[in-house]
Amino acid sequence: MSEQPAAAGEGFHPHLPDAARPTAAELRSRLHHIRADALDGDTAQTGGMRRFAAVSGRTVGSEKLWMGQTRVSPATSSSDHHHGASETAIYVVSGHPEFVFLDGSGGSPEEVRLRTSPGDYVFVPPFVPHREENPDPDTEAVVVIARSTQEAVVVNLPGLYALRPGEPPEEAG
Repeated sequence: MSEQPAAAGEGFHPHLPDAARPTAAELRSRLHHIRADALDGDTAQTGGMRRFAAVSGRTVGSEKLWMGQTRVSPATSSSDHHHGASETAIYVVSGHPEFVFLDGSGGSPEEVRLRTSPGDYVFVPPFVPHREENPDPDTEAVVVIARSTQEAVVVNLPGLYALRPGEPPEEAG
């Protein structure tokens, strides 16, 4: 019995049999539909939150972009972390997550808390230590994340520290 390809628009790679493992060139020659229930949880993680990859080198053959979803449970805070040389853009889907970092542009580092709502965006520059918090006792916070690197880069830290303008990240701390 021959295997019938899925109908157009169905499945992860609708025109490839499930047994086929496409090459990078094959992955980069077609569009990809990643269903909400097919996100990949096997990605870099930080305590207190869960990341799920949608677009990555492994899932679709991307070379310069990573995109996925992060979920922070009610009344939870992530560990402190940064994303290396990756620029990160965040879109708040639901909940009211807060993004916390230390601003070192003044005389002494000052904690800054960005309180967000659905529809808001947050930009995280490379190497800036931060954490996500969800102070709501009942509602999970869900955000969509896009990064300028092909995979999720996560460097977990023992604490927050402030980057001073022009200071190389290796010297911060």
